[in-house]
Amino acid sequence: MNDPYIRRIQLLIAGLLLAALVWHFLPLLERWVVGMTAEPRVISPRGDLTLEEQTTVALFRQASPSVVYLTTVQRLIDPWTRDIFSLPQGTGSGFIWDDLGHVVTNHHVIADVSEANVRLNDGRSYRAVLIGSSPAHDLAVLRIRVPFDRPPPVPLGSSDDLKVGQKVFAIGNPFGLDYTLTTGVVSALDRTLSGESSGVAIDHLIQTDAAINPGNSGGPLLDSAGRLIGINTAIYSPSGAYAGIGFAVPVDTVNRVVPELIANGRYMRPSLGISVDEDINRLILSQLDVEGVLVLRVTEGSTAEAAGLRSTRMDSSGNVIPGDVILEVGGRAVTTVNELLGRLDDFRIGDKTTLSLWRKGEKIEVEIVL
Repeated sequence: MNDPYIRRIQLLIAGLLLAALVWHFLPLLERWVVGMTAEPRVISPRGDLTLEEQTTVALFRQASPSVVYLTTVQRLIDPWTRDIFSLPQGTGSGFIWDDLGHVVTNHHVIADVSEANVRLNDGRSYRAVLIGSSPAHDLAVLRIRVPFDRPPPVPLGSSDDLKVGQKVFAIGNPFGLDYTLTTGVVSALDRTLSGESSGVAIDHLIQTDAAINPGNSGGPLLDSAGRLIGINTAIYSPSGAYAGIGFAVPVDTVNRVVPELIANGRYMRPSLGISVDEDINRLILSQLDVEGVLVLRVTEGSTAEAAGLRSTRMDSSGNVIPGDVILEVGGRAVTTVNELLGRLDDFRIGDKTTLSLWRKGEKIEVEIVL
């Protein structure tokens, strides 16, 4: 045990162990020493917000009290116990339309639900009553009774003077995350989406790259002055999540449809007094090499009859004699039934417009009252 060689080995091993311990605990020792001697760091002042940031902050503060958070439920009956229970359906957004408690949202937010609840910006919640809806425009009007401190309505702007590239702001409740602000620009105008649920195309939509996700539906799209220019209604996305393309119903359409819903519970679209069918339209016009909408039948006593429109008929041999084919309404081309209905939506009942018709190989124009 007193062998000098063994003693040196023992000292070497002890030194290595001591060095390993020091190496292991050195960071802790260093943090302790620094912590005993370090002074708190001075936080740099943030500085003033830019003018653009100040404008955005002010816009959100002004508009958010007018935006509401919608939750919907479906009441079902247990087939075994006959008990009624509520099943959550989804969430959405909306906004205050006027001082009477009317709330505007999308039709698809409240379609096929038993109950809708509206939560205000200050946390108060009210059960909503459905006043009316228009599936063709994806618009619906609810009403809540707020006894005091009613939130202000969103100021109305216009959509016919929008420019591609101008700044827009969307406020809504994506994925249940309430009162979320996203920004973007007007990406395109006058887009058309086929109405898969309503069977009628939605015309004149605003396309934007402001982030719109599930739950944003029904929320307002605002311009830089905080005025309503559209209602966020749909996204284009193969995955179902935000992909940079969103659509909003323009405020000019909203301002035409919503008062009708409040007054009558439904929207009466102007009509021509004719019968049309998309399948027959494609079948017959493909043989005529004409793009338009075939008039199948003219309603007796209608303005179409007064304007002289001609129906499709069959001769004594069973051959189809095509009637008039509507090519344009008010100078705008129509190639499908959905497009025809969308063009008519630009007018009000009683308006006069011009139809361009294909009749026996010739193009003619007639005036008609809707």
